[in-house]
Amino acid sequence: MAWRALALASSEQLRVCRQHGSADWVYLSPSAILEPGARTGSYRRGTDTALIGADGRSRITTEDLAVAVIDELELRSSDRHLTVGC
Repeated sequence: MAWRALALASSEQLRVCRQHGSADWVYLSPSAILEPGARTGSYRRGTDTALIGADGRSRITTEDLAVAVIDELELRSSDRHLTVGC
């Protein structure tokens, strides 16, 4: 259950960000499983909900996560909290 401490810390970070409503911030939450792998060329984007694939797993490759970050930088949305997954 090592992931539990990380999840709690991440939730706390998001809570602190939300307290600074007037600041310009974006919080990115990758899927539960972040792993190296070939870029699939696509990813799904959400806001406050973990994204679960058809196989029942919450995952994304580091390569697809990198594309999602670049897309957000270039095509800035109005969302403050983003979730990404495959």
